[in-house]
Amino acid sequence: MEPKKTIKIAIVANRLTPHWVKRSVAFVLSRLIYYLPLKHRLIAIHNLTRAFPEKSLDEIIGIVKASTANFVLSMLEFPDLLNVNKANIHRLVSVRGLEHYEAACREGKGVLLFSAHFGSWEVGNAALAILSRPPVFMARILDSVFLEEGSTYVRATLGIGNIHKENAMRPLLRLLKKGEAVKLLIDQNVAVYEGVFVDYFGRAACTTTGIALLALHTGAAVLPIFTTRMPDGKYLTEIGPKVETVNTGDRDRDVLVNTQNYTKVIEDHVRKYPHQWLWMHQRWKTKPCQAERNS
Repeated sequence: MEPKKTIKIAIVANRLTPHWVKRSVAFVLSRLIYYLPLKHRLIAIHNLTRAFPEKSLDEIIGIVKASTANFVLSMLEFPDLLNVNKANIHRLVSVRGLEHYEAACREGKGVLLFSAHFGSWEVGNAALAILSRPPVFMARILDSVFLEEGSTYVRATLGIGNIHKENAMRPLLRLLKKGEAVKLLIDQNVAVYEGVFVDYFGRAACTTTGIALLALHTGAAVLPIFTTRMPDGKYLTEIGPKVETVNTGDRDRDVLVNTQNYTKVIEDHVRKYPHQWLWMHQRWKTKPCQAERNS
């Protein structure tokens, strides 16, 4: 797919911009995001206060600022992936657990990789595409046509597939039937009819059932993957061993148990690196009482 002229110009401009400038721009933008929209700042502080009641307010605010800066810098770095190849990828990211991914691919039933809005999930996608087998990445359609076309172009250039969340179940089943690997971010709030309530940081969080349903239906291997920004500025992509799918024949309970298991893996990783998760999201927006009203 040939990008539009504006995307080409943006990519060239990004390539010509030194990394220290991007870091400076990311710092300024993240501070604007932190100070200007009061609502999102309060959401993040509230979420962190509930998740880490032992932390002081100063620590909480520091995490919010770091989380926002990490997110902005990751977005500014995204086009840099066009310059990455097998010869230089080691300068950007190290990978642990690639053997888990490749073993799962060899099973032939498809692979479901789950992650979160954490660190740089796009760097993780690129690492798989360059060092092993490119995944298909599932994401929502972005509100900005420019950003949507730009992100799709970068992924496609790296060989990464792109599938949109809307009405995705059938296309996902077809991909898994062909033995493809699909990566999904499953850490955001969903409506009652889209999920189940599981424990996340001690609170009931409505979480998508999609990955559990797919795993139960297809037998696809399910693996966690996280890409963490390290203190030296490089990334570490970690692919965990296969999370066994609980399949007792009680569909509703199996979906709940498996979804809780995936969510616990995400929580454990976020607890290790809280400054790299997107705390401004209303993760606990959907309430259990809404499910009771609809039952």
